[in-house]
Amino acid sequence: MEHVDRQGHLTGMLAERCLGAADWFQSLRDTICAGFEEIENIADNTQIAREKGQPAGNFERQNWQRDGGGGGQISVMKGRVFEKVGVNISVVHGLFSDSFRSQIPGAEGDGRFWAGGISLVAHPQNPFVPAAHMNTRFVVTSKAWFGGGGDLTPIMPAEVEAKAFHKDLQECCMRHDDEYYAKYKKWCDEYFHLKHRNEPRGAGGIFYDYLDSGDWQADFDFTRDVGKSFNQSYNQIVRSTMEKSWTEADRHHQLVRRGRYVEFNLLYDRGTLFGLKTGGNIEAILMSLPPEVRWP
Repeated sequence: MEHVDRQGHLTGMLAERCLGAADWFQSLRDTICAGFEEIENIADNTQIAREKGQPAGNFERQNWQRDGGGGGQISVMKGRVFEKVGVNISVVHGLFSDSFRSQIPGAEGDGRFWAGGISLVAHPQNPFVPAAHMNTRFVVTSKAWFGGGGDLTPIMPAEVEAKAFHKDLQECCMRHDDEYYAKYKKWCDEYFHLKHRNEPRGAGGIFYDYLDSGDWQADFDFTRDVGKSFNQSYNQIVRSTMEKSWTEADRHHQLVRRGRYVEFNLLYDRGTLFGLKTGGNIEAILMSLPPEVRWP
């Protein structure tokens, strides 16, 4: 890995870039959490608040350290709009295992790496509020790249919400490259596909990886815009749907559909694999799983 001293610390411009990326992921986390807590605070007219007196939720944070280097912070909230939402940040570094380094670009040689990122998964109480996922990351081996994206998983029909979500992501992509949206939407559709069921996980979004255009600042700007655009779009979707009424049949359907989310994350998700293979925090890795689920 270039720009690494004998103690394994990043130096020079690469260190500045890693620090800048890590600072951004933390700042985005703070913005997202504040927005979600604001939603909880104004949710007096939601069904679960009216019928069960559920109070507004607040994020609880837990720090963790990785034995091989680095660590992160888990932020989880359980409330009257969000049955469970997690927004995690991490900065980890060290050595990939011999068996895993061959799967990571630029790690085939000595296996050293640095990785920072943010990961969000939201499972709402109301079946008519779509679940959602977003993550962005910066990874360094002997190469360096950005990756991430965001996608929407409606439980009930949500054509209007899905259309608005895609419009917002398309506008985000178009601000940076005319080809990004079509390419990254297709990548998302192919990635978030349950092969064993031959069905999509949800309404899609965008997914990208190994982004290294040769202009680091441009790639970083796009990655930041993805995070901001997702946050603004999803925040509006939650606000516009959280007061809809639902039935016990709707709830049953929601729990069954959540099973698909579990299946994907345990069978196919790259982030889950990366976290487990690099000695990450198990609770942070499995934060994406819903608090309640059933299979028919």
